[in-house]
Amino acid sequence: MKTFLALVASVFLATSALVAADIHVITSGAFAEALKSLVPEYEKQSPNKVIISYGSSMGKAPDSIPSRLARDEKFDVLILASPSLEDFVKSGAVQPGTRVDLVASVMGAVVKAGAPKPDISTMAGLKSALLNAKSVAYSASASGVYLSTELFPKMGISEQMDKTARKIYSERVASVVARGEAELGFQQVSELIPIPGVDFIGELPPEAQKTVLFSAGITSNVSNLNASRDLIAFLASPKAAPTIQKAGLKPVLPW
Repeated sequence: MKTFLALVASVFLATSALVAADIHVITSGAFAEALKSLVPEYEKQSPNKVIISYGSSMGKAPDSIPSRLARDEKFDVLILASPSLEDFVKSGAVQPGTRVDLVASVMGAVVKAGAPKPDISTMAGLKSALLNAKSVAYSASASGVYLSTELFPKMGISEQMDKTARKIYSERVASVVARGEAELGFQQVSELIPIPGVDFIGELPPEAQKTVLFSAGITSNVSNLNASRDLIAFLASPKAAPTIQKAGLKPVLPW
């Protein structure tokens, strides 16, 4: 009997080894904290192991997702702003039909911990905060592109912002604010709230807000298609929702 049980155990271990896979995932900042918390949950229920890398959704910084793919770095799953993911589908880097929307992300602002908190709950308050700040930091990724190319022109403050605002590459905006290198910082809420040394002052007002979907897609040179699908299904499931909400994001659950 002991011999039989040992045989069964060895077969099980061998089978598990065969079906287990390493899943290489690269995510942009908005989903980074949620993913770090979700991976241990996923690995408890799966033999697969998830290896996480990080990069911005867009831009030419050396560690941005476009730059890393251009260097032929290999990943199985991409998680980033949906418009950028669609660009990778069109270029052939991501398989058509594999996109799954995971979360909706909104933008907010921070100041250095202990600093006065301007009221940005209205358009007038937001404009006043921007114009009164001696220095403003914003992301080089999706949220920052929106601010600099759409919101600032809409508010009529592009010229002033050219003098006081700067784009932050390869680092969280809140880290720059925490060091005192900017009075006011803007980014996706989920990228602001995990950083120590800052105070979150709120989301942008509805008239200024831009909700961005962040989605997962499977690359065209994926190593294990089934394992990648399994991970994405978990990230999009109700099981993942509480962790996602805690990270400052809104789950996009299936109907």
